Amino acid sequence: MSASESSLFPLVALQAVSNAHNEWVALSLLPSADAGDVWQSALALLKTDDVLGALLPLDCILPVPNPAALELSQLQDLPPNRIVLRVPATAVADVAVQKKLAGYAEAGYRIMIDGLAGMAATLCGARSLSFDAASSLPPTLALIGQPGPHLATGMASEQRIGECAQAGFAWFSGDFALHPPRDLNANDGTSRKRLLALLGLLARDADSRELEVLLKQDPALSYHLLKLVNSAAFALSSPIHSFAQAINVLGRRQLQRWLQLLLYARQQDDGKANPLLPLAALRAAQMEALGKALDWDRDQLDMAFVTGVFSLLDVLLDMPMAEIVAALSLDLDVVMALLDRGGALGELLKLVEQPNRAGLEQVGIDAETYWAGQLQAHQWAIQVSRNI
Repeated sequence: MSASESSLFPLVALQAVSNAHNEWVALSLLPSADAGDVWQSALALLKTDDVLGALLPLDCILPVPNPAALELSQLQDLPPNRIVLRVPATAVADVAVQKKLAGYAEAGYRIMIDGLAGMAATLCGARSLSFDAASSLPPTLALIGQPGPHLATGMASEQRIGECAQAGFAWFSGDFALHPPRDLNANDGTSRKRLLALLGLLARDADSRELEVLLKQDPALSYHLLKLVNSAAFALSSPIHSFAQAINVLGRRQLQRWLQLLLYARQQDDGKANPLLPLAALRAAQMEALGKALDWDRDQLDMAFVTGVFSLLDVLLDMPMAEIVAALSLDLDVVMALLDRGGALGELLKLVEQPNRAGLEQVGIDAETYWAGQLQAHQWAIQVSRNI
């Protein structure tokens, strides 16, 4: 790849957008400050390696900071039914911009106004509103003026999502998954001990019969395991009815990986999906992808995967990570990463949690490789959340 082509790969975050049931419905591209031309960078990334195909069936929200410079030719090869053009409210007061965006809306592209634009939103052909609703809500008229779905950003809790849903929002983004309501997330003592025991068995590669005994005490986990094995992801000719059959289909290594993820699969008391599930899958897959880029061996990649999955156990179990680690027989490298973000695994986990160019350069990974790994990880997280 030439130097000019490599420059098209800035650090870009793919921020998940969920519906009121905590299911992913779209991804927002959020290039970092050092991405240069935000629009050109995001546009270039969307046109590489069949990105939209990898992210099916989710929509992609593309930032357009300067809609006056937008040309329809730039959108070639991007299907209108998958793209939402997100433009700042401050940029749509200009009549020429309104006419231009209205033309793109007629071509099938969805226009989302970021902020309050009043009548200008209608003149642009906008269908939806994006609004930072962390602490305040927009006027009711701003929401009913367009068909939606409207996006509420800055969501730090599911309670706030509920309030925004009542106000008319249908899409939500933020770090709410990391702040679950304690009354919905809390496990009773027996359930928590069972989870820790299962994690301990997985960590020491216990005999299948030991796992089966413990799984039979957790009907929800057993149900999700059989549902997974019988899903379209495995395309089996005959259904699987027992844990022993599931082991034969998955194999020990894959069984351990899926069980680690299935710990997050329990629905909440209100019937909603646990938003931690796709996030845990994403972290695990990103950790493994970065490890592959560094030519790690199979055992190291397994530890990278485990580190990613287990990095959210303190949130899931509402326990200090030190207590969780003390109850498990984990490799020292995994323990260092989980407790102190130390060692090689810790460096990768920090990059997964907050990517930055300096950190990537320090571990020897370029922006193109990071983007490819991030894309692959999101694709897998999407599949996991839809198969479990």
